[in-house]
Amino acid sequence: MNEEVLNTSLRKFLKTVGVTAQREIEKAIRAAVADGRLKGNEALPAEMVLTIGKVGLNYKVDGTIELE
Repeated sequence: MNEEVLNTSLRKFLKTVGVTAQREIEKAIRAAVADGRLKGNEALPAEMVLTIGKVGLNYKVDGTIELE
């Protein structure tokens, strides 16, 4: 295994996940505020699950997204 290739590939994957996830979260929250499902001052519990089946990885991160 080439550690440098692994590290570069991992960073690229995580950057894509981060940018894409942020865009989708913002879009969903704006839509929910616009149609009245959210007031815009909530704290939203959130979770992200990373799964890599071939290595048996199933990792969950819990957090909160503050709107105000």
